[in-house]
Amino acid sequence: MGTSCQVAIVTGGASGIGRAICSQLAGKHVFVVVADIDESGGKQTVSNIEENGGRAQFVRLDVTHAAQVDAVVNSVYKEHGRLDYMFNNAGIAMYGELYDMSIEHWERIVNINLWGVIHGTQAAYPLMKKQGFGSIANTASVAGLGPSPTAAAYATTKHAIVGLTTSLHYEAEAFGVKVSALCPTFVNTPIFSNGEGINMDKEMISAQLQQKKMMSPEQFARIALKGLERNQTIVCPMPLRRTMDIFFILFPAVHRKLIRYFCNVARKANVSHAKQT
Repeated sequence: MGTSCQVAIVTGGASGIGRAICSQLAGKHVFVVVADIDESGGKQTVSNIEENGGRAQFVRLDVTHAAQVDAVVNSVYKEHGRLDYMFNNAGIAMYGELYDMSIEHWERIVNINLWGVIHGTQAAYPLMKKQGFGSIANTASVAGLGPSPTAAAYATTKHAIVGLTTSLHYEAEAFGVKVSALCPTFVNTPIFSNGEGINMDKEMISAQLQQKKMMSPEQFARIALKGLERNQTIVCPMPLRRTMDIFFILFPAVHRKLIRYFCNVARKANVSHAKQT
C-alpha cells in the first residue's frame, strides 16, 4: 500500500542525534521509522513524536546484521511505496590507546559504525535509484575529517564513512538521489557516556568534554536537515569546519601542536599510563 507522505528510516533513533532527527522529521509531516536495538528508548522516541501530533513506528534493528537491515528497509518500502530518507546514524564511541586495543575491540566498533552504515546504504540506495529520488545521510563525525589520537578506531570508522559517502554523493546524483555525510562536533548525547573506555577513566573524559561548549542534539539535527535540503556533501557546523581547513592547509604546525595537546590531555585519563608515571 503506497502513501503520499514522505517516509524516513532513522537507525540509532532511540536517543541523541537520532532521536532529535526523528522528532524534527515528524514535525515536517514525515512518517518516521525509528530503528534501534534499544527497544525502550526507541518506543519513547515514538511516544514523544505521537504526543506532538506526528506519526512514527518503532522497529528493533541490529545494524550489524545485513539481512535484518535489508528486511526492514524493503518492508518499509513495500508498505509505503517509497523511501524518502535513510539516516544511517547508529554508532558507538570507543576511547583508548592503540596498544591497549584488541582485535575484538576493532571488530565491535567496525561492525556497528562502518558495516552498519554500509548495510543501510546498500539496502536503501537501489530502491531510491529505482524510484528516482531520496536522501541518504550517513553519520560520521568531525573525527572523520582529521586526526583523533586516543580514539583511533572511532576515527577510522568515521573517515571510512566520509570516504564512502562523498564518493557515492557523485555516483548517485545522476539518479536523483542525494547523499550526505553528517559530521557533528561536540554534541551533548549519550554516546560519550556510553562509549567504551579501554584502560581509560571515562569520568575524567566526560568531565573534560563537559568543559567544552557542547551543541544540543536538536541544534545539530536542524543543521543536518538544512544540509540535506541543500544537498551538501559534508554537513558540519561551519565555524569548526573552517578552523580545521585553516589548520590543515595554512597552519600545519599549529594544527600538529593542537592535536598533540589533545593527545596529552586524553592520555591523562589512561589508567595504565597513569600507573606507570
